[in-house]
This record gives sequence, C-alpha cells and structure tokens, in this order.
Amino acid sequence: MHEPLITVVGNVGAPPRLRVLAGGAVVTDFRIAATPRKKDRLTDTWTDRETMWFGITCWRALAENVAASLQKGDRVVVTGKLVAHTWETEQGEKRSGLEIEASTVGFDLLRGKAVQERSTPLTVTSDPGRPTDEDDEHDVDGYGRPDDVESPLGATVSAAA
Repeated sequence: MHEPLITVVGNVGAPPRLRVLAGGAVVTDFRIAATPRKKDRLTDTWTDRETMWFGITCWRALAENVAASLQKGDRVVVTGKLVAHTWETEQGEKRSGLEIEASTVGFDLLRGKAVQERSTPLTVTSDPGRPTDEDDEHDVDGYGRPDDVESPLGATVSAAA
C-alpha cells in the first residue's frame, strides 16, 4: 500500500518477453536504458553520464499490450512501483536488485506520433492431448509468445511439435 512510485523515461533495450504462467497469468518483462546528460556551461557542450538500466515487469492486459506494441529502441515513459528482490547465486552469494512493476507504459510523444488501437485480450487455448510442462511458464518461438496463444492482434501462435 505504501510502495515507492517511480517514473522513468528511457529506450527499450530488447524486445519485450511475453509469458503465460502456469496459473494463466500473463506477464511481460523488458528493460529500458536511461542516459542522463549534463550541460557544461563553460564549453556549451553536453556530456552523457553513465547509462542506468531498469528491469520492467507488466501484468495482465498491460503485459499483452506492451508485448504487442513495443520494440527495441522505442522511447517510453514507465510509471510503477519500485520492488526489491533478493536471491542467491549458484555459488551461494546473496544478491539483491530493484525492478519496476509497471502500472502505466506509454510512448514518449516528444519523439514521434502514436495512434491508440484498442485490443482484445489474449486468450490461452488448452489442448488436452498435449503434455503439460513442469515449468511455471511456457516460452516458445523467438518472440517470447507462449504455446498455443491467440495474440492481441488476432494471429494464433503455436509451438512446433
């Protein structure tokens, strides 16, 4: 309830990865890069600072729309909750990191025009004859689309047997 909120403007670093978890939840992950700039008033030149990378996670309808809309290099504005994660490496080292659980993702209209297109929700179809994976997620075809899914754009994606 009292999570810190953050807004970041940056460029999408790689195509977003859409997954459907075992319980049917749709999630999309992607990263954005933001490079701050500083103006040197003496020389009247701009200097790039160190690039910061942010992991972004989107759920449900936002996940579907992000996966269908964003491409590597797109300039976006992301607002969401700042979430801390901890994990242990294979060598037993404890690590921690921050990511943004997005509530809103949009194009930076300073860079160009956008037209909103309403989409239909992603629907996962089941195939009783097909064995189920032991994993929590299904990720196929190099675009991160899950097994047997109708995409928001109406095309059906199926894994090769």
